Amino acid sequence: MSEFYKDQSLYLEKKKNISVNTARSYLVMKRSIDIIGSFCGLIVLSILFIIIGLLIKLEDPKGKVFFKQLRVGKDGREFYMYKFRSMASDAEDRLKELLALNEVSGAMFKMKDDPRVTKVGKFIRKTSLDELPQLINVLKGEMSLVGPRPPLPREVTEYTPYDKQRLLVVPGCTGLWQVSGRSNIGFSEMVELDLLYIKERSIMKDIKIILRTVLVLFGSKNAF
Repeated sequence: MSEFYKDQSLYLEKKKNISVNTARSYLVMKRSIDIIGSFCGLIVLSILFIIIGLLIKLEDPKGKVFFKQLRVGKDGREFYMYKFRSMASDAEDRLKELLALNEVSGAMFKMKDDPRVTKVGKFIRKTSLDELPQLINVLKGEMSLVGPRPPLPREVTEYTPYDKQRLLVVPGCTGLWQVSGRSNIGFSEMVELDLLYIKERSIMKDIKIILRTVLVLFGSKNAF
């Protein structure tokens, strides 16, 4: 049992309320879709990767193109999640001074006019293009195309045993939360949407979420 599940009795009690689809046929099909989808995506989008990388370098030659951040996955296992860098190089160091300006409730930080975001960063975040490198995480098996978003370790320390049920499945690049309002949805609502997905997940629901994600990917007013 992960260190995140210190209160095991409460966690297991809550876990009984969640019926997770662990059918071998579903898991094999889901992983197959993840491998094929991420592999094809990395090939098809390779030119876009190069263009975005060049734009990031032109704006900030000294900064890195990619940004990796420690996240918490299934059963509390930690891994590094990849993104295109959309913030200034010292973004993590400046976070503490901005925590009081958090615009969402619960164990999550979101700020619409975050001063750490670069000009190129604003565009790729608005269009969710900054998330594309997570296809690497999907190919490695650390993430799935669809699932709850992987939280930061500092966020998980604030989780209740009920919230930790989000960690029962492999985290995803997109999910029910992202296609239901994203940044306009508070933490508690996000948890409920994730648990609803966990209870009802299936290949057809995953495909529907992927299609809905494509429809709202560009020009989303809720992304920040």
